Amino acid sequence: MAFKQWLVCTALLSTAFNASAADAGLEAVKDILTRNACLSCHTVERKVVGPAYRDIAAKRKDDPANAEILAQHIRQGSKGVYGPLPMPANPVISDKDIQAVVDWIMAGAPQ
Repeated sequence: MAFKQWLVCTALLSTAFNASAADAGLEAVKDILTRNACLSCHTVERKVVGPAYRDIAAKRKDDPANAEILAQHIRQGSKGVYGPLPMPANPVISDKDIQAVVDWIMAGAPQ
């Protein structure tokens, strides 16, 4: 029963975070993306080396549990999720910055 309550609470918090991330838009996370070299491989609307943020959002935004998966991919890297090229780990990005980027993606990567 406690797990169900935690899951509902997490979903509600995720919705609240997503709303604030949508209001903030790309400008709120652009500095984070630039400082951590994310924009070297990703853009908002088109695939470069990695998938577009909008494509990631389309795949992940309907399930609040995906926020943790995205955070893990950012921190630890990933392989085979969007194709054969691996995403390198980013161990120096702060938890706060990861949360801001994940919230923004989960909100649909708004402009």
